[in-house]
Amino acid sequence: MLSEPRSGRLAAWGNALFAGLVSPDDAVLAIVGEDAVHRVEGLPGESAPVGLTLALGRLRALGVTGLRVALPAPGHPLGLSGPPEFNARALEAEEAVVCHGGALGLVPEVREAGPAGDVHVEVVWHCLPVREAPPADVPSLGEAERELAEALREATEVLTRLDVAASGPVAEAAIDAYRARSERGREVLAPGYPGRAVRVLELAQRIGMLVSVAYENGHGGAVSASEMATRAEVLRPVERTARRAQVAAYNSVVEERERR
Repeated sequence: MLSEPRSGRLAAWGNALFAGLVSPDDAVLAIVGEDAVHRVEGLPGESAPVGLTLALGRLRALGVTGLRVALPAPGHPLGLSGPPEFNARALEAEEAVVCHGGALGLVPEVREAGPAGDVHVEVVWHCLPVREAPPADVPSLGEAERELAEALREATEVLTRLDVAASGPVAEAAIDAYRARSERGREVLAPGYPGRAVRVLELAQRIGMLVSVAYENGHGGAVSASEMATRAEVLRPVERTARRAQVAAYNSVVEERERR
């Protein structure tokens, strides 16, 4: 969770495109980001993979009016609605996009080639049928914001006691990189999203970064087995809360449109 999911970029900028707030070229440029190319495979009416511009246009022609994000994890099908085949692919990728207004979903497959320092990244989005049903376990923006505030207070208290800050230079470098990226003023969401969604997503990503650092960079000051177990126990619900909040933020424009 150190960086935004590709499904988040696709959903956010796809929603902005469907709303007429950005051009197709600007949307595709934002979705691709630092990757080399994105293609969509299995799109109805297409016998071969197509580019994002054509794919987004075709989805709109098929009746799709919005895009939702799913960020599932084992035991937590967050944002998914079935069928099992799609859920399994999404769980393997740890993310997916579910179309609103059309029974289709998109799961990314990331392919990398090239030497270290010059890696070529190509993303193939597999278009698959989905069940038209409410997505699993997605909170409202207000619920997500309240849950994040509570989770952050609880996690900060426990992780401070267990001395996550002592995890070493790798953890410090990860935190510094996150801060530098934030200070560059990156656009967190696409045009059309409410300010509250931006706040929720930023906080969720910040909490996700802290959780990743705590998981990936040693045991810090938690030197006993009981302390390490306590750390894992407190991190699991915090990470779950951060994922739920990210999904709520990315899906907020579609949810708002449904309420209207």
